[in-house]
Amino acid sequence: MFPEYRELISKIKGQDAHFTRLFDKHNEIDQAIKNMEARIVQATAAEIETLKKEKLQLKDRIYAHLRGLDPAQA
Repeated sequence: MFPEYRELISKIKGQDAHFTRLFDKHNEIDQAIKNMEARIVQATAAEIETLKKEKLQLKDRIYAHLRGLDPAQA
């Protein structure tokens, strides 16, 4: 996710608790979706769709946070 921000993500992940929570929650939801789509965990299409929307919202928040911290984007 966001390869252009890989270095910044590594730098702030352990320093910014809010960012770390967003990032970890995104990864947790991503794994849950993969498990559901692989039928490791049972879920309805609606449940998967809801998680995908939540994941996208988190991704948007992560991106906004990164842009706010990246001096090159200011």
